[in-house]
Order: sequence, then C-alpha cells, then structure tokens
Amino acid sequence: MAWTLAELEKMLKNTGNYGHPLFTEMTYEELALHAAKNKDYTKGGDPLGNFNRVSAIKSLYPGFPWDSPVGVALGYALKQLDAGFWMIAKGYEGEVENVDTRLRDVHVYFKIARILWRERPQSCKPCPSEASERA
Repeated sequence: MAWTLAELEKMLKNTGNYGHPLFTEMTYEELALHAAKNKDYTKGGDPLGNFNRVSAIKSLYPGFPWDSPVGVALGYALKQLDAGFWMIAKGYEGEVENVDTRLRDVHVYFKIARILWRERPQSCKPCPSEASERA
C-alpha cells in the first residue's frame, strides 16, 4: 500500500513516546529525501531502475575489481552517468539534482579514480591486461 508523506508523518507521530523524538524526525526527513530523489531518478519509471541498469552494465566486465578503491570510484561515476543518461533520454531535469550536477559528479569521480589508480599499491592485484604486460 502506498501512503502519502503526510499520512506517513501522521503515523510516525502517533507511534507513542517510546523512541527518541529525533529518530522520528530523521525518519521523516529520509522519507522525504528518498521521495524527492526517486522522482529525479525515475521520472515515473522503475524506482530501482538506476540500480538495475548500473548492475547490468557492471555485469559486462567480469573480473573488474569493483571491490577496489578505483572500482568503487568508477562505480559511483557510473551511477551518476546513468542518472544523467536517464534524464536526457526522458527529456527532463531533476528537481534535487539535474543533468549538469550529475555530469559534474562524474568529473569528480573520474578524477578520484585517476588518483587512486596512480597511487595504488604495487602489491595490488593488477588488471588482467596489466598482468599480461608484466609477463
């Protein structure tokens, strides 16, 4: 069942005085933020579409070190890039973040990935192409 934010706020306020008052306030803020960001991400489509699309792209690169610092930075960039692609494809600008802010974040994550790649410890497992170059 889907509730409006006003209905959820009323339910949260009527749960009694058993928890910390800020917990309820923070929960409401998170619900509102999730709703606003999800509106930006989906434009009425699948609420988990960004995660499904990015995971599908990641599956194209078996052996890629997604669990490494550079992999994390590139994964974050990919999520932002997908959000920008989705907004452009659907012809809208988000209210919380827009195409420009998404693409700006991609720049930041790519720079971080470049730094992490350059400064990776030499003991790190190399990429398959790097390993073949050393052989």
